[in-house]
Amino acid sequence: MQAPKEMSFMGRVKRDRYLLILLLPCALYYLIFKYVPIFGISIAFMDYNLFKGITESDWVGFKYFNMFFNTPDFWPVLRNTFLLGLYKLIFGFPAPIILALLINEVSKSFLKRFVQTVSYLPHFISNVVVAGIAVMFLSPTGGLINQMISAVGLDKINFLVESSWFRTIYISSDIWQHIGWGTIIFLAALTAIDPQLYEAARMDGANRWKQTLNITLPGIAPAIVIILILDIGKILEIGFEKVYLLATPATYETADIISTYVYRVGLTQGNYSYATAIDLFTGIISFIFIIGANYISRRVSGSSIW
Repeated sequence: MQAPKEMSFMGRVKRDRYLLILLLPCALYYLIFKYVPIFGISIAFMDYNLFKGITESDWVGFKYFNMFFNTPDFWPVLRNTFLLGLYKLIFGFPAPIILALLINEVSKSFLKRFVQTVSYLPHFISNVVVAGIAVMFLSPTGGLINQMISAVGLDKINFLVESSWFRTIYISSDIWQHIGWGTIIFLAALTAIDPQLYEAARMDGANRWKQTLNITLPGIAPAIVIILILDIGKILEIGFEKVYLLATPATYETADIISTYVYRVGLTQGNYSYATAIDLFTGIISFIFIIGANYISRRVSGSSIW
């Protein structure tokens, strides 16, 4: 029997043209906003002049990297960024997993859909609105939190000007905003688990807790590992908007992170080379984190991104 003739490249394109059209907006987005701007990182090694442009600006090597490493703000902003990302990983990463497991235990489909919808909604609220809600709730005069504190006889706390509370406020608001959206992947992974495994476990006398430990968590372990690796790579990529909106000069001790420092010192002063050098340094550290996490995961659990 003659083997089927292999389809040419253009033949495959013609066959899959509708799928490629669907992919086109996403591909254009990454091409225009992710890959084309990569050429701009060269200004981190230049004394960039806006009027001369990239091609005419003078090369200065690692001048702006050394400037950042030697500034007194280097360790404080790096520490604040790392700790905020670490706390977000420790407390924010397990939250969608726990919520997905709880939703999976709900037997009534209407209640399950209601909980999913309610938990998804905050993800679509802008950071400006989330920060405004946080300010309203934490207001020392009419805020709900301080009203509850005073109701039990305690002194009111001005959360927004006490640096020790900033990380708690940021992490709590971030979990509330994104916990529902993060459950989508884990709920999808839960649907791939064979229901016969649960039936066999119930016949052997396993309760719900043992079923979760021995069937559910191992079943979604590959998804957990992949998301964990990606989140480790984003430890230093703390969102600028919410930090900028919630931070005040009184809380810079814990709230001043790399992105706000770049905006304040690099962009507002027109020092684009300095800002680019700092962002490039952050990207390199994030790349090292994700490579290291992927390597460790592959050696320990056998699951990895590549």
